[in-house]
Amino acid sequence: MKYSMKKPPLGLSFLMLLYFILAIIALFRAINTQAVDLFSLGVIPVLIGLVLRTNWANIVFKVYLGIQTLGLSAFGGTAIIAYQISPQDVKVILDGHDIPVPLIAIVALVLLSFQIYLALAKSTKTYLQAEAPKGQE
Repeated sequence: MKYSMKKPPLGLSFLMLLYFILAIIALFRAINTQAVDLFSLGVIPVLIGLVLRTNWANIVFKVYLGIQTLGLSAFGGTAIIAYQISPQDVKVILDGHDIPVPLIAIVALVLLSFQIYLALAKSTKTYLQAEAPKGQE
């Protein structure tokens, strides 16, 4: 039986690869720390839905982006308040390297914007609405 499986758009393919890497890291973290949180493990159902092109993938994708947006807004608000109180204490240190907070904010904003763009893009909607191959319905 032959069928033509439509590939995801380039941006969505990149995001799915990123989500795959994040899912592996989230699972590793959950096993090592024995702590489960929706912010990191929430990527798994989104990834499964996008790969299998399920009818619920678009909704789960947007809900996950909502969770990310709320979480990053909370972190950002906390960082702004902390910076107003004590600027010298607002630091992010990773493996002994001091990472500038504005750089983290810019990267987070770009990544979140990219995900929101893809979630609302017509190409993503078309990809998810295309008929899945038999056996994956």
